[in-house]
Amino acid sequence: MDDLEKTVYKHALLNAAKHKGSANSGAVIGSIMSQKAELRSQAKQIKEIAKDIVSKVNDLSLEEQEKEMNNLDLVVKEKKQVKETGLGDLPGTHKNIVMRFAPNPSGPLHIGHARAAIPNNEFVKKYKGKLILRIEDTDPKRIYEPAYDMILKDLKWLDINPDEIFYQSDRFEIYYEYAKKLIEINGAYMCTCDGGDFKKLKDESKECPCRNNSVDKNLEMWEEFSSMNEGEAVLRVKTDINHKNPAIRDWVAMRIVKDKHPRLGEKYKIYPMMNFSVAIDDHLMALTHVLRGKDHLANSEKQKYLYDHFKWNVPEFIHYGRLKMEDIALSTSKALEGIENGTYSGWDDPRLGTLRAIAKRGIQKETITELITEIGIKMSDSAISWKKIYGLNRNILEEKSNRYFFVPKPVKIAIKGYDDGLKIIERPLHSDYLERGNRHLKFDKEVYISEYDFTNGITRLMDAVNIDIEENSVKYNSKSFEEARDLKARIIQWVPSEDNIKTKIIMDDASVVEGLCEADCKNLKVGDIVQFERFGFARLDEIKDEELVFYFAHK
Repeated sequence: MDDLEKTVYKHALLNAAKHKGSANSGAVIGSIMSQKAELRSQAKQIKEIAKDIVSKVNDLSLEEQEKEMNNLDLVVKEKKQVKETGLGDLPGTHKNIVMRFAPNPSGPLHIGHARAAIPNNEFVKKYKGKLILRIEDTDPKRIYEPAYDMILKDLKWLDINPDEIFYQSDRFEIYYEYAKKLIEINGAYMCTCDGGDFKKLKDESKECPCRNNSVDKNLEMWEEFSSMNEGEAVLRVKTDINHKNPAIRDWVAMRIVKDKHPRLGEKYKIYPMMNFSVAIDDHLMALTHVLRGKDHLANSEKQKYLYDHFKWNVPEFIHYGRLKMEDIALSTSKALEGIENGTYSGWDDPRLGTLRAIAKRGIQKETITELITEIGIKMSDSAISWKKIYGLNRNILEEKSNRYFFVPKPVKIAIKGYDDGLKIIERPLHSDYLERGNRHLKFDKEVYISEYDFTNGITRLMDAVNIDIEENSVKYNSKSFEEARDLKARIIQWVPSEDNIKTKIIMDDASVVEGLCEADCKNLKVGDIVQFERFGFARLDEIKDEELVFYFAHK
């Protein structure tokens, strides 16, 4: 055997060992192409040799194959063990699990929301439970109407499909019913104290005059509540007036709101506060576990008073740490302000941390799920970086993304001394998956290279020729990859001078890089993710008349 045949033979034996003695020709070729870049120019020859050698290897018995591998010191690398999930087990019961994801419709979902949505969904899948989506829209001032639909689409992108969906704005009559019941059992009272005066009393652990109203008096005031003005009265839940945390002392359950509600209009004036509606719904929806951030620790304690008043079983409250992320806007209100003043192009601007912005760049939903699962639900705060996200995402895109040439800031060069005429150069769409086919580039003495690569020295145009760049002159040097290697030539991408497509890539900082990509990119569809060699991964977002618009993912 010559050296090339020996290489194919070794790869065939290794491939057979991974698949119970049966090697696959395509996989063998792909393995060689990915590990031996210098042999790519001999792809056709390798393809012919592989058919014969793979057949011979497959004719060997398992014992004979093992013997040959020992003789050649070949060892199959074991696959790395899959890292265990960081979620662990839920505390308490694991029967009839019911959990919920409960966003406020103030905007589309961002990566911080994924911090809550994904663990809830993963636990429900693990224990074959039920996931509830509850849109908590009881504060008209915080509602961004398009978010109702956005949230559903964002969850669909994450492959989270709730078993039931509730809108709290549909449940006001339920909240009224339980508010009245709470008054009847003397667990709540109507308070007409000035807010400032009440705070002063509360901070001093003193009861306000309204706290000792009779049940009948409170019920009478409750019936008159809807005719009152905003700020004239509130319904308070009785707690421990000596509680160490003043915020928990006799918290507000209901108040008057004048704002018009996007779904309700002006139908109601009495609006529930979050802690009241959430506790009522968590009980009525039979929540077994409530998973949320540790910034809700005080809220959990507030809500337990309602459970005690109604003598309900308290669900398992689980609190996780804050999620910090570098160089990203997670504030929905600030993002909306930026969209309205023109700072951001929309909710999918690449500088934002919304799921739709992340998806537009080609970050995979599996990446976000793996990231959040790995972080787990520990109480300590977690910091994530784009570097971490890119690393996880690259593992996915490396396999699925075909390769193409893109030249930013193109400069046309004429290669002096090259007289071989027009040639069609074939390159695999993916060196590890040759069955996907090839791209075809027309090579002649005039091509485009990037302005950044137009520097003095010996340079190899990938799979084409070696050139010598000196000042403003480009001369033909040699042809083979081996010569380029001996000359320590740089290797760069290029595109044909005529057969190319105008291309625009929107970067992660919203800047725009313009250039040319190879003609075979015309076969791409919107949503396809490619790897532009020496540039990075990018997702095709728009096909214009004579231009392709991509969003940059990462290197």
